[in-house]
Amino acid sequence: MRESHTAVLERNVTWTGAFEIEPYETAWAGEAIYFVRALDVLRIPSGYVARVQISPDGIHWCDEGTELPLPNQPDEVTFARVRRFGGWLRAVGELPADASLTVIVYLTLKE
Repeated sequence: MRESHTAVLERNVTWTGAFEIEPYETAWAGEAIYFVRALDVLRIPSGYVARVQISPDGIHWCDEGTELPLPNQPDEVTFARVRRFGGWLRAVGELPADASLTVIVYLTLKE
């Protein structure tokens, strides 16, 4: 039987400018899916993404290559699948100067 776990990493958090999603230790899992649900959206153009990053220690980070699309409509949910990652995951991004995005972010992990 496979193991799974869903963590709520951000709840009712508003992003402006540069942002990072809370890092999460994931070494036991074989696959992960980030979900981003928009609660409130202010001037987010379509096509904006966050970058998934990996880390061996939760301190030093590098881009993994996966892009996490950002929602640009209220109640829209976006996602990104990640496989073959290290011990830690997070995502980072930057919004335009006049934009903001209030979100709930989930990380679903499976072994």
